[in-house]
Amino acid sequence: MKLEAKIPSGPLEDKWTHQRFSLKLVSPANKRKLDVIVVGTGLAGAAAAASLAELGYNVSCFFFHDSPRRAHSVAAQGGINAAKNYRNDGDSVHRLFHDTIKGGDYRSREANVYRLAELSVNIIDQCVAQGVPFAREYGGLLENRSFGGTQVSRTFYARGQTGQQLLLGAYGALNRQIHVGQVRSFPFHEMLELVTVDGKARGIVTRNLRTGEIRSFAAHAVVLATGGYANVYYLSTNAKGSNATAIWRAHKQGALFANPCFTQIHPTCIPVSGGYQSKLTLMSEGLRNDGRVWVPSGKQDRRAAHEIPEAERHYFLESKYPAFGNLVPRDLAARTVKDICDAGYGVGPSGMAVYLDFADAMARLGRGTIQERYGNIFQMYAETTGEDSYATPMRIYPAPHYSMGGLWVDYNLMTTIPGLYALGECNFSDHGANRLGASALMQGLADGYFILPATIGDYLATEGFAKVDARHPAFTQAEQQVKDRVAQLLGMNGRCTVDELHRALGKILWDDVGMVRSAAGLQRALSEIRALRAEFWRNVKVAGGEDSLNASLEKAGRVADFLELGELMVMDAFQRDESCGSHFRVEHQTAEHEAQRNDQHFAYVSAWEYGGAEGPPQLHKEALEFTYVSPSERNYK
Repeated sequence: MKLEAKIPSGPLEDKWTHQRFSLKLVSPANKRKLDVIVVGTGLAGAAAAASLAELGYNVSCFFFHDSPRRAHSVAAQGGINAAKNYRNDGDSVHRLFHDTIKGGDYRSREANVYRLAELSVNIIDQCVAQGVPFAREYGGLLENRSFGGTQVSRTFYARGQTGQQLLLGAYGALNRQIHVGQVRSFPFHEMLELVTVDGKARGIVTRNLRTGEIRSFAAHAVVLATGGYANVYYLSTNAKGSNATAIWRAHKQGALFANPCFTQIHPTCIPVSGGYQSKLTLMSEGLRNDGRVWVPSGKQDRRAAHEIPEAERHYFLESKYPAFGNLVPRDLAARTVKDICDAGYGVGPSGMAVYLDFADAMARLGRGTIQERYGNIFQMYAETTGEDSYATPMRIYPAPHYSMGGLWVDYNLMTTIPGLYALGECNFSDHGANRLGASALMQGLADGYFILPATIGDYLATEGFAKVDARHPAFTQAEQQVKDRVAQLLGMNGRCTVDELHRALGKILWDDVGMVRSAAGLQRALSEIRALRAEFWRNVKVAGGEDSLNASLEKAGRVADFLELGELMVMDAFQRDESCGSHFRVEHQTAEHEAQRNDQHFAYVSAWEYGGAEGPPQLHKEALEFTYVSPSERNYK
């Protein structure tokens, strides 16, 4: 299979402009003849559904929650990047482009990243017009702050709930289209199969989570905006319902899966406190604007934080990375935290935590300012831990958070299946091997509000307006596959709960496919996951029936997909015999314990083709070309 990224020619600054004007258009009269399915209603999905409906397409929108407002985008806290240069601190579209390419350790496409930086300024204007209540400074202008991997202030925020406020803006736009009848809304519907006809995406099969009804829906194109797969680790910052089923089923129908081993471990989360936990809690990277990270300078020091004098505190990020300090990119911060805890300097009952301290900032700015900036995050921390972080430092430790890998897409966001698009976190396109903070919201909204609405018309104009009936044999066959799978899961009657098996998968991945990886560890993980997958299909117990709400059945299907995805993650990590960004192989590190890339052999996107139930997946490679930046060893010192 030859991968056609369809990156337009010409100067970097003109590519997106030229592309938009070279794409075919669909006339307003013909748009009403075309049906588009959107799966997922987070920022990317809600923005896309609202924008496509505004253009005049007939949109059907599917999500497994009761309301789009419950999508996981609501949990994003810190902010959204935009190259507005409001601080006049040297920011520009080109600087945001350069920071993002470098932050991703030179494993993303130049053209995609430049377009993202270019559109970032439009996103803020769009959201302000929708009424998103961004923080403002005393003079009334939009306030912003810094995030990791940058030396400018370009992150716009709404206290510590930016994702929630942005989602409300997109939700309002979506609701308007539902109200006028341009969007049909299907809550409680989970996509369980993609349907292709003549090799093109023409619909989906869903299960109604309340009634168990299996039903097919046909359309001229299908858009997936279903988020990331960090829950493959079991414990993560993602909502418990976040899963990979939609993109994994698309992968098994022929969509290539790109860079599956590029998963982000976020450095600032509330540490694990016991084996009973089912979820971890993010503490925004924005906190590192004002919070200082430290540990005691002596090993195994179990004194309370307030008992440790200033002279005996080690601000290890500030000393190791003096130029960026506490705001180094997430991959570097997370590994450094892990290293210092492994060396015996960690704090708290487990010793697997470091302090995030606001004492200096409160002395400098006052408690009121800190409360205005981060009040709801401090409240969340207090409710989770019972500790007052105004009085004592937070304890933090890295946790799985985001997936840079996802379905392979071309410049128009189309997968390798014609008519199937992937937006936001469920595609691989913009972040390389490490995502910079505050870039996820930027990408989701760029994809949904600006890119897909411009590119999907080119495909639809080419394909014509003939409808496919959901009674087509391809739909009947797909429905039967879903029913057979449901029956198989319910018929297992084993002795292990779904959560037990999922927790076991998470431990394997965390131990050997987490922050640090090795060839021996990856081989061990591959063997263990295969054994666990066999155990799942031999010994899982799924309670309840198929005709009603059944959380056990839902989880079983998702974990079955996670087991297969986890295996692919290991294979991808094993073949990428280098270190880059979040993918740190101990065999490839510099003398200063930094990632050591191998651009000669690994400057490519790995794109995996499903090999069937018994066959191995096939690796394809999209070479990455750098014309406007020169890949070099990242230096944040």
